[in-house]
Amino acid sequence: MHEMECRVLSIQSHVVRGYVGNKSASFPLQVLGFEVDSINSVQFSNHTGYSHWKGQVLTADELHVLYEGIKLNNVHHYDYVLTGYTRDTSFLEMVVDIVQELKRANPNLVYVCDPVLGDHGSMYVPENLHPVYKNKVVPVADIITPNQFEAELLTGKNISTEKDAVEVMDLLHKMGPDTVVITSSDLPSRLGDRFLVSLGSQRTLMPDGTKSTQRVRMEIPKVDAVFVGTGDLFAAMLLAWTHHYPNDLKTDGLHLMVNLRGGREQR
Repeated sequence: MHEMECRVLSIQSHVVRGYVGNKSASFPLQVLGFEVDSINSVQFSNHTGYSHWKGQVLTADELHVLYEGIKLNNVHHYDYVLTGYTRDTSFLEMVVDIVQELKRANPNLVYVCDPVLGDHGSMYVPENLHPVYKNKVVPVADIITPNQFEAELLTGKNISTEKDAVEVMDLLHKMGPDTVVITSSDLPSRLGDRFLVSLGSQRTLMPDGTKSTQRVRMEIPKVDAVFVGTGDLFAAMLLAWTHHYPNDLKTDGLHLMVNLRGGREQR
């Protein structure tokens, strides 16, 4: 990546204690050669899985002020936008406006969206974020990385089999994104119960104008521990490897699994 500067605008959470959001995503991207400009959607003492947490939520107006400052200095030229956790609908709508403006300036810009809504059957953000993600955010995204619960929520379809998962990914394709990765699922692994199943689908425009679809199934070894921030790391590493291999989701997945395993072993 030394031949050219590749710049990412990362709009995610920040915590004082721990590693989630921008603290999970920014440094690994920088190690891989990306320049990362970070905007913190929230600034909390710690992630919300703790019994107590304190902090501030960035408003849409405050996000707009930060973005205007970047524009006034003419340093708002990005190759990627990466977004994760937020708790405010107007903030999320402002993110969409920023992404659309940046895409007008650079039609090749890639928007990677982790639609953080919840997991294991329950939401951990306000429910009014759901329609904003579904109707406004996902349609402008190029790559999305929902977990199974989020994919089901966005499409209104349950996943019980791999066939269901493929249908859900196709529904998400129809909503906008060309690359969809269901980062974790409850589907049984062919390698046994010590593995987690992740599924991906990528549509590629062929020279003749048709679209080819590549499907990927990843069996990820489970670790007997509780981790936070792995979804944020997953989305960041997917961004990195799709930059190197934009039309080869299988290769992206192989590199991603190595990065995730290394990241967990460092915790």
